Parts: sequence; C-alpha cells; structure tokens
Amino acid sequence: MRGGLAVLAAVALVSGCTQGGDSEVRPAAGQQAGEKARKEARKAEPAAERRAQRRALVAAAKRWGLKKVPLTPPRPPAVKPTITTREGFEVDGHDSLPPVFTTVPTRQKVVFLTIDDGAEKDPAFLRMMSELKIPYTAFLSDYLVKEDYGYFRKMQAGGVTLNNHTLRHPYLPGLSYARQKREICGMQDVIEERYGKRPTLFRPPFGNYNEDTLRAARACGIRYAPIWNEEVFVDRWEYREWDRKIRPGDIVLSHFRGREDWKGTMPDMVRRFLNKITEEGYAVARLEDYL
Repeated sequence: MRGGLAVLAAVALVSGCTQGGDSEVRPAAGQQAGEKARKEARKAEPAAERRAQRRALVAAAKRWGLKKVPLTPPRPPAVKPTITTREGFEVDGHDSLPPVFTTVPTRQKVVFLTIDDGAEKDPAFLRMMSELKIPYTAFLSDYLVKEDYGYFRKMQAGGVTLNNHTLRHPYLPGLSYARQKREICGMQDVIEERYGKRPTLFRPPFGNYNEDTLRAARACGIRYAPIWNEEVFVDRWEYREWDRKIRPGDIVLSHFRGREDWKGTMPDMVRRFLNKITEEGYAVARLEDYL
C-alpha cells in the first residue's frame, strides 16, 4: 500500500512539472503583472536612451549653427574591405609596401574626415566634435604638436586616433631614405611616448612620396598611407576628381588651422563640411573602423 502511494505521488509530481506540455516554471499569479512590467521597462530603456541622444544631437546641431542634424553612420562592416593602392599612385615594388589610397571601397554613403599637422589648438573644436559625435582621424607633426601635447591627449581621450605626419613636415621625396626614416620613425616614437601607442597610419606631408618613403614607413611599422580625395576649408572645397563630386568612402582632408591662416575658425570649417555632406546624404564614419 505504501509503495502504491509513493508511485502515485511521483506521478503527481511529474504531472505538475509537465502540465500543459510546458516545462517552464511560471511566476505565481500575483507576480505575473510585475514581471510583464519589468520586461516592458527593459525594452523601453534603449528606445528612451535613443530619444534622449537624438534630442541632445538636435540641440547641439542648433547650437553650432548647422543647417541639418548630421546623419548617423551605419555600423562598420563586419568584413573589412580590401585596401589597395589607387591606380596611378603606385611606386616600384608597391605590392609589399603600405597602400596609398584616396577612397575606401564601400557602398555605404559615408566619408572620412582627416585633419593634419596640429598648428591650431582650438578648445571650441574639441567641444563641437564631442557634442555632435563626429569621428575624425588626426595626422600629427611633432614640431607643431609639442607646443601643447595635452590638447591632443584630450582629443585622444575622446576616441580620436593620433597618427603619423612626420616630425617636421618636410618634402620627403627630396630626402634620402635614412632621413625619411628618421622623420617617420621619430614621429612614431613621439606618439608612443606621449600617447601610449605607435600608429599604423601615416600621411606623407603634401601627399608627396616615393618608394623610399613607403619603404621607410613600412620599416617603422606603418600599414596604411591614406591621402585624400577632397579638401575642405572654411570658405571652399577642393576636389581631386574632375566632376567635383563626393563619392562613398571618400577621404576628406582638412587642417588644424585658425584665423591666422583662414578666414575663420575650425568650427567654421566643420560647419561647412557637415552642411555639404549631410545635404548630400552622407554620414561621417571612423576611418580606422574600415581598415
């Protein structure tokens, strides 16, 4: 008899666990409403955060005098595009040297903003780029950067990669291989010492290079030598292509310059840059995310 009761109890336990053909343990009746509310709250959190971020971006665009709110870039590609040297930009033996390119191969409507040298150190520029969440890549020369290493440390803390533009910004093809290597490797040392990491990107001053330049860059640890397809100033754009059109993946050049060199400020330059690319349906992406 006792054995029969034990069997019945076991059957009852099994039936209780599998009632309705579902092994899920359900919350008690009094807990169901609270669990549903918690799930809905978790779903609402990202949406609420996105709305808050959008409001902040709209306010920043208005504060900095933009015509439209900058477009948000798409996610970086899971598979990075293959970077090769642009046709006509090759040197002898280029297959084993860092590629020189003006555009990243992509179908996404993105462009890449790159800023050279380091002469102007405008705090307003840092605030503008941070508030608008605009990515960019810096190529630095030590003879200008050393006036205020801390300014570029703040830039780096905001997620900007600091890259190599030589120590003294010379015309490299006019130098021997050894002197070119000192210019490039010396800047690698400065960036590592001051900012903790040796760059893998290098831009030759004026966009001028020869085989020795790229051989020296490779010896110094450089993997890529991006130049540019457009250049933006405070009062105009300049184009490499005959049709004066921006294309997906184009690299845009500007400089750390202010009123001493331009008819305006770096925020003025950024305003001109963003107004044009936004109007044409482009977002600004981070170059390093595509390499």
